[in-house]
Amino acid sequence: MTRRPTIIDVAKAAGVSKSTVSLVLQASPLVRAATREAVRQAMADLGYVYNRSAANLRSPNVGLIGLVINDLGNPFFTDFATAAQQAFAEQGFATVIANSDENPAIQARVVASMIEHGLSGLVIAPTDSGAEPTFAALRRAGIPTLQVLHKADPDTETFPFASFDYATSGAEATRHLIAQGAHKIAFVGGLKDHAITNERMSGYAAAMIAAGLPRLALPGRPNRAFGREAATMLMMGKRSFEAAVCFNDLVALGVMAGYARAGRKPGSEFRLVGCDGIAECSDGWPQLSTQHCDVGQFARDTAAALLGWLQHGIRPVPERRAAVSLIARASSRG
Repeated sequence: MTRRPTIIDVAKAAGVSKSTVSLVLQASPLVRAATREAVRQAMADLGYVYNRSAANLRSPNVGLIGLVINDLGNPFFTDFATAAQQAFAEQGFATVIANSDENPAIQARVVASMIEHGLSGLVIAPTDSGAEPTFAALRRAGIPTLQVLHKADPDTETFPFASFDYATSGAEATRHLIAQGAHKIAFVGGLKDHAITNERMSGYAAAMIAAGLPRLALPGRPNRAFGREAATMLMMGKRSFEAAVCFNDLVALGVMAGYARAGRKPGSEFRLVGCDGIAECSDGWPQLSTQHCDVGQFARDTAAALLGWLQHGIRPVPERRAAVSLIARASSRG
């Protein structure tokens, strides 16, 4: 069955009436135990999910969109969620937002709850690992779903994927640092062996290889705390590093803080570039160079793609990459 199964499908499979299935769903004591078990088995076989709140949450003019984010503590993801929610609201859709906090179990639970309460569609920035149960449930439910920023399921025909061209921007950022005279350049941040880390690091690696320069990766949590720790590692030993391409802006801000705390001047004694383009890049001192992603436009394009699918049956392209632009500021130019 390629479409989402209905209560009528369950009734046919169980050999009962539609009203009997409704009574089972309402936990009515009027249904015999054997009949109740037959209905529940039919639901399991078909992958039917009870749309518990659809009558209350949806009308002919209003639908419900799920938005599941892996890290709402990161301003980049907060900006994405805000812009997407506004775009859906402009078209009369309500949005329910959940933060998985990079926990696959939490992600699976919130998605299951959203499915049960009746979704028109879903946008998910999935956890970097352990997302298989989540996508299995979405596949059974047949809900139009877009995965963004992290590709957790390779089946992009079923779950179209959209992100940024991090490989190209990473190479540009690395070449920029080389042009500033840096040769000892590290890649800092991102969890080891995770797909998104490898993707963001690939451009750096390609540029360093092309320049005949040695590479060093310091993997770690993509936050300020790890950036401060990494600064200490980068300054250790006789061969201290001259520059870094960071997994994201939060790591880069942490590295700058670590150097400043050690009495070293970010931007002159150590050069670095972040990634994402959060507002704090231009608000801090020195201002942070970054691989800037237009997350607002990306969110609006994502919302438009899902709405086109829901309202007009236009399935999004399997994979879409948005451009990233290098903004060079004092942290890399001195």
